[in-house]
Amino acid sequence: MTPTIQQQVFEIIAKQAKIDISTIKPESTLKDLGIASLDAIELIFDIEEHFDINFPEQQGANFDSDTAQSLVDAVQKALDEKAAGAGQS
Repeated sequence: MTPTIQQQVFEIIAKQAKIDISTIKPESTLKDLGIASLDAIELIFDIEEHFDINFPEQQGANFDSDTAQSLVDAVQKALDEKAAGAGQS
């Protein structure tokens, strides 16, 4: 079975933060998880590369307020837009 988007994003966060995936909750902020702002930038790059997507520039990680779930939602939105765009060619 294919892992869910949430599971994949949480795995990337856990790897980046060097924490156990079970400690990540949807409402956890990047700051709560010990991810510094520079690490958050790298995390965004890792997520984009993993899913072969690009987040809009203004959608950078705000590590004080962005939650793990907001990253999952952003990935889902980017994947939906990519799928919609692919169908328009």
